[in-house]
Amino acid sequence: MLKINIYEAKTGYDAPWFNFFHKKFYEFLISIEFEGRIMNQQSDRIKSESVSSLVRNYEYIALVFQGGGALGSYQAGVFEALSEAGIEPNWMSGVSIGAINVSIIAGNKPENRVSKLKEFWETITDHGYASQLAGNDNLRTFHNLTSAMMAMIYGVPGFYKPRMLSPWQQSPGQAGATSHYDTSDLKEHLNSLIDWDILNQNSHRLSVGAVNVRTGNYKYFDTALERIGPEHIMASGALPPAFPAVKIGAEFYWDGGIVSNTPLQYLLELNKLHQTLVFQVDLFNARGDMPKTVPEVRARLKDIMYSSRTRNATNRYKKIHDLQTHLRDALSRVDPSKWTLEDKRILEELQDTPQINVLQLIYHHASYEGDQKDYEFSKWTMREHWAAGLEDARRTLSHPEWLKMDQSTGMTLHDVHRDV
Repeated sequence: MLKINIYEAKTGYDAPWFNFFHKKFYEFLISIEFEGRIMNQQSDRIKSESVSSLVRNYEYIALVFQGGGALGSYQAGVFEALSEAGIEPNWMSGVSIGAINVSIIAGNKPENRVSKLKEFWETITDHGYASQLAGNDNLRTFHNLTSAMMAMIYGVPGFYKPRMLSPWQQSPGQAGATSHYDTSDLKEHLNSLIDWDILNQNSHRLSVGAVNVRTGNYKYFDTALERIGPEHIMASGALPPAFPAVKIGAEFYWDGGIVSNTPLQYLLELNKLHQTLVFQVDLFNARGDMPKTVPEVRARLKDIMYSSRTRNATNRYKKIHDLQTHLRDALSRVDPSKWTLEDKRILEELQDTPQINVLQLIYHHASYEGDQKDYEFSKWTMREHWAAGLEDARRTLSHPEWLKMDQSTGMTLHDVHRDV
């Protein structure tokens, strides 16, 4: 029998009636807590079932992950929230660090995806020198600068390491003559985390972007067209001059973010017949405040360069998509006897215009994060980014109306930071 002697513990006085009262009161509190947990679990299950039922209406559930180096753990946090809600994407597309994240997701069974993402991010931020400096933003800025400097000097475990000789000490044409770091550790790391047979299964699709060094043309490696291996993922993240170009076939490739850091356009252009729900997760925000210092200028410049004007591009595509939908509806209301051959051709092309629903999740950096934010690989900051992605995605999914198809328009956009 449980005996609670709170009064006796404080006073030394043993009052049986008092102990009996506390016992019953304690049991009552325990029952409330237990019932509360059951209710919360039931509520979470109902919410998850509600979300799952809504997303089942879509033929494609797509992840679109932007590049952004150390900021990429934000995307992992977003995916954890989607996994909690029972959302399983069947088309994953990414560039640079986004390509690494989606390849880990696509290359594992659903029940292992979050744990494998955590293993990757915990490994590459395991420097052994991370510390948490409590205090104001100045102390945190110092921490981040120190961590970024250590990553530059010593490299990142399971990702890249500095070469023994600098590029200027090596003969032209050698791999080490065109880059500062060796990324062979990344290949081993990817092989340890990813089942390439699972990744290339027909049950889902993976697309990663890179740029051809010789031609400058953008190239998407797509499991619908070819078998993808570690070299394709590494090519998508081979940002020069830090990392060497990756050879695939007879060509060499660099980081796709050089040309376009967001693979949304590829997905939308190819996907002309399927109802699609897109989770577009960006790591650089096109919008920002006026810089007040040179470090802030450098950080803002990087945001503008690598955001790829995502929101503008998405809005432009939405206008085109909506016009197509309205044109189709307008032509369908015209007496068929008055259709011209051109009208018939246009209507036939637009007959299967799909409903596209894009949920945008854009990382908003903290005030103490400078231009080194994409190569600051401390465990502390990584977990902050992860938590931010988890929170933003949970807030997004708390609006089930955003998951519904809006038949009145061809394409809908929602952003939790803009629409709430």
